[in-house]
Amino acid sequence: MSETASSNEEKKLLLNGRRAIPANYSNDEENEVPEMEAFGLIPRGFNPRDYLRVEDIYMFKEPQEINKQEHHTDKYYNPRLIVRRGQAFQIQIYFNRPYKPETDQFWLEFLMGRYPQQNKGTYIPIPVGNVLKPGQWGAKIIHRENNSIRLSIMSSATCIIGKFRLYVAVLTPFGILRTRRNSATDTYILFNPWCQLDAVYLDDEKEREEYVLNDVGIIFHGNVEDVKSRSWSYGQFEENVLDACLFLMDKAELELSGRGNPIKICRVASAVINSRDENGVIAGSWTNSYDYGVAPSAWTGSVDILLEYYSSKQPVRYGQCWVFAGVFNTFLRCLGIPARLITNYSSAHDNNANLRLDFFLDDEGKVDTRLTKDSVWNYHCWNEAWMTRPDLPVGFGGWQVVDGTPQETSDGMYRCGPASVQAIKHGHVCFQFDAPFVYAEVNSDIFYSKMEKNGTQVVESIDTTHIGQLIVTKEVGGDGMMDITENYKFREGSDEERLALETAVMYGVKKQSIQDTTYQPQTDVEMDFQAQKAVLGNDFKVTITFRNKSRNSYTATTYLSGNIVFYTGVTKREFKKHSFSAKLEPSSSSSFDIVIKSSEYMSDLLEQASFHFFVTARINETGKILAVQKVTALEIPALQIKTKGELVAGKEMSVIVEFTNPLKQTLENVTLRLEGPGVLRTIKKQFGRIPMNSTLTWEVKCIPMRPGLRKLIASLSSDALRHVYGELNVQIQKP
Repeated sequence: MSETASSNEEKKLLLNGRRAIPANYSNDEENEVPEMEAFGLIPRGFNPRDYLRVEDIYMFKEPQEINKQEHHTDKYYNPRLIVRRGQAFQIQIYFNRPYKPETDQFWLEFLMGRYPQQNKGTYIPIPVGNVLKPGQWGAKIIHRENNSIRLSIMSSATCIIGKFRLYVAVLTPFGILRTRRNSATDTYILFNPWCQLDAVYLDDEKEREEYVLNDVGIIFHGNVEDVKSRSWSYGQFEENVLDACLFLMDKAELELSGRGNPIKICRVASAVINSRDENGVIAGSWTNSYDYGVAPSAWTGSVDILLEYYSSKQPVRYGQCWVFAGVFNTFLRCLGIPARLITNYSSAHDNNANLRLDFFLDDEGKVDTRLTKDSVWNYHCWNEAWMTRPDLPVGFGGWQVVDGTPQETSDGMYRCGPASVQAIKHGHVCFQFDAPFVYAEVNSDIFYSKMEKNGTQVVESIDTTHIGQLIVTKEVGGDGMMDITENYKFREGSDEERLALETAVMYGVKKQSIQDTTYQPQTDVEMDFQAQKAVLGNDFKVTITFRNKSRNSYTATTYLSGNIVFYTGVTKREFKKHSFSAKLEPSSSSSFDIVIKSSEYMSDLLEQASFHFFVTARINETGKILAVQKVTALEIPALQIKTKGELVAGKEMSVIVEFTNPLKQTLENVTLRLEGPGVLRTIKKQFGRIPMNSTLTWEVKCIPMRPGLRKLIASLSSDALRHVYGELNVQIQKP
């Protein structure tokens, strides 16, 4: 580009009358830095070679060298120096002659973006001094030898994170001499959970290893009665993932100067993870048809998604909640913000955040889908990120809910959080951001009502315990489940729980009181519903049990509706209707079994094989209604993974994946995926079909790079069957 063209472009950018320089939100763009910055006219005899000159800079950037070891960044597959803020790192500078502190003067400069400015933290000059103050920019010489010096450099514990360009500047009487632009000395600075002065400081080493350094995790799915788990490869250290994560902040147009603040980063990231605004990373789809894309259940990790987005700049198809949460977790851990993936079972998607989900029943007592707008997700995944909250009163720092799944808009964009978990527990939902929405997800009540002909709403039954029954995350240092329901809510029915609810209502969470609605429940009869555990493709039975605690005889007209549902609780099709009259003898229990045949459900089954049963019973003598709903899921067979050969870093080994088709039909369009961070990059293979009862075997050869305990993760996707996973822990030996 010619000089004039570029200056015209500059002018165009500058002339908007509102700001002196254009917005600065690209970490990638650069400005030109002069190698000789003259103070005025340069005398004719001036020769830069007469002065101190930098010949080379050595960054100690290899994984086994001091910087990456001390900064816990040795796992990143990245040739550049990567350090964490607020902690000293070392570089060595080679000059053309020995350095003389009495007469020579030099300093370092770190620059970011196209318009570096000191007050914005994007231009950082660092003079060489005698002492390093903790958590403040500074440099001091720790070793001198021949023509070289070794420097210890301290970065600020609040500095912006991202990729900086490094220059060494030497002062001469006539101007400043700088080193030439050299991308090999670029330095990434990340958040530092090991540094007490950092906003993301976490004091437990085991937790730091889990929430920052672990590159594989467990996602819990299924439902409360039947918790299922699968592995997910976060892959935050894989090649190009760090650059892809920095690009997300450019894409979200977060000013460079705001990138030292984890609150801002989480807020913009929760919007850019989904594609609803400004073409973010993942396009959501809850339709069960995934043309021109990958079914959400087929992904085994975040790396493919982030790298595809980084290269194409177009949303990657398709995701559902655990995919958004998995990618968000990679983003946070990659930048150094401690993060974990959370599953909330029976999660309320309350369209108007009034802590009340309305299910309307028709005259027969079955759910009226025309009037019912709210839904209960079997489970919903979000993330927690660890940070201080200086914008809130004391006590609300720590874990913050952030959610990248597009559900409702917040300040005009599909995003959610960060919302303090502590504030949600105590009902202090006035504190930003989006606490009322999260409070409703874990605390709503379900109201079963009937609409009378004159338009009045009669509440027939209220279920206060169904929503947010169980909130879990992966345990620290293992693959088990950790129940964190207590972090979000007090024990159901306790005084503290009532108080938290009253606080939330005081702070503006809408809740209609029961007194507004005429509601007298039937208390002397209880109804329970159980479904037998069953493997996909088999018949199973469900049981309805009544307990009549009174001295009266009752008859109950009972209606069972079985629906095939998306995991979001939205019905695809009712596949089973059954009604019967039950005689309830005084002070006794009676059970009724109903058989569900595989032929009734197989044709319409959705990928997570879940059913939603609604049972309503009208006690004929009193006209009262009992209602219960339950989600149940079929067992989906797993993939088997085995290895062959020696498991040694740098040596070839084989991974064998096997699967036997359990269905009474042929599987069409079968795709297998296999990945394992540090062992092999994701490999995909398409198989045409697997006939019933036959076994597919796939052998993959690979050379593991990293010793230690690694995990292999595989998934199978086909037209009739999805959510098939397998995993294997492998111990890779040192060569």
